[in-house]
Amino acid sequence: MSSLRNAVPRPAHKERSQPQARKRFGLLEKHKDYVIRAKAYHQKEDIKKKLKQKAAFKNPDEFYSKMINSKTVDGVHRPKEEINKYSAEELMIMKTQDIGYVFQKWQSEKNKIDKLTASLQCTEEQPSRRHVYFAEDREEARELELQAKSKTDISAIHIPKDIKKKMDRSYRDLEARKSRAKDLEKLYMDMSMQKELQKKGRKRKLREDEILNPNGKPVYKWKADRKR
Repeated sequence: MSSLRNAVPRPAHKERSQPQARKRFGLLEKHKDYVIRAKAYHQKEDIKKKLKQKAAFKNPDEFYSKMINSKTVDGVHRPKEEINKYSAEELMIMKTQDIGYVFQKWQSEKNKIDKLTASLQCTEEQPSRRHVYFAEDREEARELELQAKSKTDISAIHIPKDIKKKMDRSYRDLEARKSRAKDLEKLYMDMSMQKELQKKGRKRKLREDEILNPNGKPVYKWKADRKR
C-alpha cells in the first residue's frame, strides 16, 4: 500500500508569499530564514554569557607581560614596536641570506633566458651554424651572399599559425624574463652596497667631480686602515 501511496501524484505545498497588503514590509520570512536567524542569535547570546563569566571570575591581581608590551588602538590590541630587536651581527647574517636568495633568483633567470634564447635561435652575435663558401670572383661571391640571405630570411618562410603563436608567446616571455633579470641585478647591486656600508671602517661619499665616469649612482671610498 505504501508503494501505491507514493505512486499517486500529490500537490506541492508551497510557502505563501507576502500578502499584497504587507508588501511594504519586504519579503515574508520563511522557516529556513528563521532557523538561520535563531542560530545566529543563540550563538551571540552564548558568547555574551561566556564573556560575562570570564569578567566575573577574573583575578584582579593577574598580570602578564603583554599588558605592558601592547596597547589598544581603535579597540584592537597591537604590540609595541620593538627597537633594536636584533643585534648588528644578526642583521648582517639576515642581509647576507637575503642577498644570497636574490643572487640565486638572478642566476636562475639568466639560465632560463639562455635556454629560451637558444631554443628560439636568437643568438645574433654568434650564429649556431656557419657555412664557408669559396667564390672565384666578386659576382659569384655576391650571388652566394644573396642566396645565404634568402635562406636565413625567416619572414620569407611560411610558418603555421599555431607555431607562430607559440613563437610570439616565447618572445614575450623572453622579454619579460630579461626585464626581471635586470631588476634582480639592480636589486642585488643595491643590497650588496647596503651590506658593505654596514661594515666597519671610515668611508665617505665621493662628489661628482671626483668620480672618473659618473653614472648617477653613489660611489663611496673607504679610508685605508693600517693592519697590525
